[in-house]
Amino acid sequence: MADKKTLTVRQTGSATRRPPKQHATLKGLGLGRIGKQRELEDTPAVRGMIAKVAHMVEIVEERG
Repeated sequence: MADKKTLTVRQTGSATRRPPKQHATLKGLGLGRIGKQRELEDTPAVRGMIAKVAHMVEIVEERG
């Protein structure tokens, strides 16, 4: 079975004073405070969520 591609995403900006949709998107990615990292499956849905909050997150590493 092929390995799944993953992304390591780190939050670099605060969700304070941001629209509720952006705050909810960060929560959906499993983030919530500056410096927190998550390893997520590389899917179009996750890529779209990252694109919506690109000014607050960075992709640290791509695997697979």
